[in-house]
Parts: sequence; C-alpha cells; structure tokens
Amino acid sequence: MLSAALGSVCIAVFAWQGGQPAPAHEGFEDTPYLPGQPWRVHDIKRPLPHLVVPGTESSQAQLGKPPSDAIVLFDGKDLSHWVNRRGGSETPARWKVENGYTEGVDGAGDLVSKEKFGDAQYHVEWMAPPVVRDSGQGRGNSGVLIMGRYEIQVLDNYNNLTYADGYAGAIYGQWPPLVTPPRKPGEWQVYDIIFEAPRFEGDKLAKPAYVTVLLNGVVLHHHKEIMGRMVYRQVATYSPHAPEEPLTLQDHHNPVRYRSVWVRRLTGYDNP
Repeated sequence: MLSAALGSVCIAVFAWQGGQPAPAHEGFEDTPYLPGQPWRVHDIKRPLPHLVVPGTESSQAQLGKPPSDAIVLFDGKDLSHWVNRRGGSETPARWKVENGYTEGVDGAGDLVSKEKFGDAQYHVEWMAPPVVRDSGQGRGNSGVLIMGRYEIQVLDNYNNLTYADGYAGAIYGQWPPLVTPPRKPGEWQVYDIIFEAPRFEGDKLAKPAYVTVLLNGVVLHHHKEIMGRMVYRQVATYSPHAPEEPLTLQDHHNPVRYRSVWVRRLTGYDNP
C-alpha cells in the first residue's frame, strides 16, 4: 500500500515481542479509530505480530502443480491472462517475464486479470526483491487485491518493522496478521487465500466479505471479516460492485516477483 512518505509519519519505540523494546518504526497517531477496536488505522502503538519461522522454502524444482480444476492465471510463460491498469486506462500487460516469474515494472500499472472471480481459493507465490532497498512500507511493497479492492499486503518484513496492519499478510489497514512468518528477500513466499465475496442488496451491504489467509503454510487470518475496500490512513468502507471482479497484483514501484498464480471458484455443497 502507499508509502508512509505520502503522509506525516510518526516514529516511536515501544514494547513488543516478549516485552522487549522494538526498534523505531513507522506508524501514525492521528488516523481514525477502527470500528470496534482500540486501535487507529496504521496505529504505531498497535502490538506487532510475533515472529514464526516458516517451514522449508519451496524451490523452483519443488514447485507443485495446480489442482485439475484451477484456472491458471500465470504459469511462468506469458501474461496472456492479464492487462496492466493505471488510473482508468488498460493496456496490454508489460510486466517483465523471465525465468518462470513475472516482475513488476514501475510505472506500468497494476497487473489485472482478464477473468473475474467471486468466492474463490487463490494461490499466489511471490518474492521480495533480492537486493534490499529502503525500509518500512518502502521495502518490497505490493499487494494481492482480491476483486481489485480487498488487499492482502505484500511486503518484505524480514528484519523490517512497520505498522502492524501494514505487515505482509495483513488485511491492509484493518487487521494485522496473527503472526508473521517471513522468508528472506530473494526467497519465494506462498499465499493461500480462501475468500468469500460480499453480497449487496441494491446499494446496501447484505453480507461483508470474509477471508482466510495462510502465508508459507502458517495461518494469518481465519474467516476474518473484511471492513471494506483497501484505503490508506482511513477506515475502510464498502461500495456496491459486481458479484465477480478481477484479481489485481499491485504496482507499488517495487520489483516484486510473482509465479504460480491460480484460482479455484468455490461453489456450494451438493453443486456438482
């Protein structure tokens, strides 16, 4: 999501994992309070997720095949299932493709799937840039925006602190991950996301979206309610939209890499 450089950022030191003092990091003290929570959006005082060491990295040689009913959006060969979107304009996809991955190109715009989805299982593998530059929200920033609106944050959080609801795996600006299981920059990380789309009755929200998220095999959210579409420094809200919308991979001016992106639509029980 947007770098803290775009707004006044507050830096502080406070107790965190195990009661030990944390290094200074970015966050805010002047943003709105989140509904039903004692924390502000991007609150610098919000406790940071505890560190968990994930299992062995999935190397290129160990890359598993998608299930038989998956819609494969990127298999490492081309971007035929995608377009770039910048502002309101769409162009043929021009992110870099090489060595089985696609890499964000600064200024090309977000990578947006041509196919649209609602309730679905998403599998996305990503890598923060091997060469570390910047810190906080400026390091390896991208995002998986389900339905182009509901963001699961992508960020290099290896030895890199930021506000809790901006960590990798956060429902951005709403809920931090339960824990943080990052791999080193230059190593592949794996999202498995189960998403229930919101329902609308006319202009009114009838049922919010829910999401379950695993990063590197570790549960970060379990059937967590989403407050609304991604927004920076504000409380998220809903606006009516179609039952199915594209998947978006965010261009946040960082050369984040993606591979093995596939989706399975979810249907009800007894629905062959």
